[in-house]
Amino acid sequence: MANFVTIEAEARERAGKGAARATRRQGKVPAVIYGAKQVPTLIALDPRVIMRELHQSGWRSRLYEIAVGGETVRALFRDVQFHPVTDQPEHVDFQRLVPGERIRVAVAVVFHNDATSIGLKRGGVLNVVRHSVECLCDADNIPAHFDADLGALDINDNVRWSNLTGTDGIRPSVGDGDFVIATIAPPTKSADAPAEGAATAGGTKAPAKAAAKKK
Repeated sequence: MANFVTIEAEARERAGKGAARATRRQGKVPAVIYGAKQVPTLIALDPRVIMRELHQSGWRSRLYEIAVGGETVRALFRDVQFHPVTDQPEHVDFQRLVPGERIRVAVAVVFHNDATSIGLKRGGVLNVVRHSVECLCDADNIPAHFDADLGALDINDNVRWSNLTGTDGIRPSVGDGDFVIATIAPPTKSADAPAEGAATAGGTKAPAKAAAKKK
């Protein structure tokens, strides 16, 4: 069964920029719940609740139950707008969830066992191609994240879609076939290696043309 996080919200009566500014003056963040062919629900949220959720990984695929006006609406975070100076949230969009409806959502990839990875211990570098994967999921079966095990991977090995766990019954909407999620790349060569023909501790070698001119 899917796990939902409950958020308390207040109902808003009016839409528009003026109403949104009035909500912010009250110390709240204006938000809207849209989708499922229903009239959008206007709400106001505590900014501390929004920041708490945004500081957790995988917030774009976390399931929420928004309690407003004595009712509960199941939804996903879709967009958050921030103030350009203070970086505080200014508006939030939620998408309403309908049981049985397939929905497009980005699911985060969590990497495990990097400390025991063969390739990383040999100096390789983890090159992440996709930090998340966009998928089509049932509204009641959206995973919090996918898991990738790095433990057995050596240099030049890949993590592919087929290697992820937690993907049962889920179809990616991006990529072509068994696409790459991450690669363990070879270590970069040191830039401090002396160039061929460079000066040695015993002195510099005279150029060939200069030596030929000497009688």
